[in-house]
Amino acid sequence: MALVGAAIGAVSALGIRELVVRLLNRKKDASAAGGAKATEIVANGTSHSANAGSAVGASSGAAASSSAAADWQPARHVKPPHPGWRPGQPQPCPLPGADTFIEVDTRSTPPGDLYPLVISAAVPRPVAFISSVDLQGAVNLSPYSFFNAMGFNPPTVAIGLCHSPARPEGKKDTLHNIEQTGEFVVNIMSEWFVEAANHTCGDFPRGVDEMALAGLTPLASTKVRPPRVAESAVHMECRLRTIHHVKNETTGAVTTSIAIGEVLAFHVSAAVAGRSPSGKLTVDPVALAPVARCGGVTYARCTELYDMARPDGQGRYPGEAAKAAEAAAAAGKAQGAGGAAAAVSAAAPAAQQAGPAPAQAAGQGQGQKHPAAGAGSG
Repeated sequence: MALVGAAIGAVSALGIRELVVRLLNRKKDASAAGGAKATEIVANGTSHSANAGSAVGASSGAAASSSAAADWQPARHVKPPHPGWRPGQPQPCPLPGADTFIEVDTRSTPPGDLYPLVISAAVPRPVAFISSVDLQGAVNLSPYSFFNAMGFNPPTVAIGLCHSPARPEGKKDTLHNIEQTGEFVVNIMSEWFVEAANHTCGDFPRGVDEMALAGLTPLASTKVRPPRVAESAVHMECRLRTIHHVKNETTGAVTTSIAIGEVLAFHVSAAVAGRSPSGKLTVDPVALAPVARCGGVTYARCTELYDMARPDGQGRYPGEAAKAAEAAAAAGKAQGAGGAAAAVSAAAPAAQQAGPAPAQAAGQGQGQKHPAAGAGSG
């Protein structure tokens, strides 16, 4: 309890709501662990329990988590790069050599040369940390960055699974398992466990449990057989819809299999849960601290976030129509006031030349003056 209290106090002192510090015990001996539970500490000071291991593991995990928290800083919201931009204004690339392009013909370029180009050009990419099982129940866990959400009705994800000549039938374990069972879980990667997640991408033999090898914690799913990863804050339990096999037109060999899955259930940790303006459940990107893949072995973090409004069907942005109406009204009001003043100024000399009208003369005889006459006579 002292350890938990110290962790909560440290997070409160940081004053960063989004900072998520996880203290997870590791199960080193299932029989000795008994019913022990690890307490997960989140930035707002609340806690809940997950299956885990010994107090010794908790102490070492706490030290590691504290060190990581000291180095990590949450993303901050900033202005967009060019807040004063208006439709039609040029935005050329400012880099030297921007006008010179290197063309790559993909049909005549060796696949080995295309791989580094593809993974460094389509960036940044979200990473699907996929857990799956084979027919015997053996767990496999591996990250894939050829991944994204493809729709929401129903929620649909797509994963590109490249074939490898070094694997049986050219299929990696994830593809092999998905074909066999038709099920998988997408766990979203966050910075607090990125090293453990990266360790699972090793070229381990089939049947090796990468989740256990990396020290990650399995969490039972509710709709599918593969377990979720407890360290991940967002899980998507998926059922396979279809697999599209991409062939090399020259050799006829299948080189990539694109698995399309329907999300049957989302699991969003309360530590990263947010709400839309209308109150719908969302994921807070600052708290989630998602990891993105770039080229080579380079990864990216979200350090700065900015909002950009969308234009309507007439190219106007929110608030622009109201501002335009207000400006037009103000201009019209100013023009009307100016016209009235000009009319009065023009009427004065005309009245002086014409002299008083009969009715005005009568009025003057009663001691009353016409405003124009009075002005002219001083």
